[in-house]
Amino acid sequence: MKKELRIGLIGYGFMGRTHSNAYSQVGHFFDSGHTVVRQAVCGRDGEKVKAFAEKWGYASFETDWRKLVAREDIDAIDICTPNDSHAEIALECVKHGKMILCEKPLALNGAQGEEMVKAVEASKLPNLVWYNYRFLPAVTLAKNIVAAGELGRIFHYRANFLQDWTISEELPQGGAGLWRLDAAAAGSGVTGDLLAHCIDTARWINGDIVSVTAMTETFIKERVHTATGEKQPVTIDDACAFLARFENGSLAIFESTRYARGHKALYTFEINGGKKSLFWDLHDLNRLSYFDHGVPGVSQIARRPLRREALP
Repeated sequence: MKKELRIGLIGYGFMGRTHSNAYSQVGHFFDSGHTVVRQAVCGRDGEKVKAFAEKWGYASFETDWRKLVAREDIDAIDICTPNDSHAEIALECVKHGKMILCEKPLALNGAQGEEMVKAVEASKLPNLVWYNYRFLPAVTLAKNIVAAGELGRIFHYRANFLQDWTISEELPQGGAGLWRLDAAAAGSGVTGDLLAHCIDTARWINGDIVSVTAMTETFIKERVHTATGEKQPVTIDDACAFLARFENGSLAIFESTRYARGHKALYTFEINGGKKSLFWDLHDLNRLSYFDHGVPGVSQIARRPLRREALP
């Protein structure tokens, strides 16, 4: 008989819905020793969180996340809240011995993130940051190809993550839908929201980064804040570009912006080695393009479809 894994979800916005959908579907696609149980969901608005629980099949709900974390009938806490509450919730989970599943970015800043990591590592509790692109089959295939040494010596890694949803000067900052534009809640702009994915994927595939040099820009300096109705300075980064050097000696270019008109979520990475190159595009997420210098003529370039035997 499978063991139950009882989930307590904190936050019922877009990511709360996304995770709830995954919890409802995971048993249909993967065999494991556990059955996921949607035990409870937590949100500040009692009526809304009750409706969410009923819609997504949660057995109960809470309006105080501390009560949820302290419940003995919950095994793992899924943190789907804005970034400014990640640390407090995660550290409380450690006190109550709960597994931690935390949305990215992990924290508002490096010091806060290090405090969380030290506490979780000392507790030896199972934990996860939701860097979901790692688990896409084509990205896993790229990881396996690089790990097998097929590319030869790695020279370059480049990645970008482009959006365009904040270009309008009329867009306010703060509140339930736009907290990502408020540094107090988000900590950073595209660096934490978008580049965090690019960096995680890069380190997973190509190893650790040892040095960086970066520039950021905030294009719209003031926006109306939803809490006050008045214009306030914008202190998140609208765009970031940085150069990096990996431990293996390869060089990298990373770019992210919310001001690339026409791009809703363009995420790509390319890796250039002495023997082969790889390229992946989120818009065609189940294919991996490659160039093989060892094959003559036009056959050097191919779009490699996924095959089950290529995956672990």
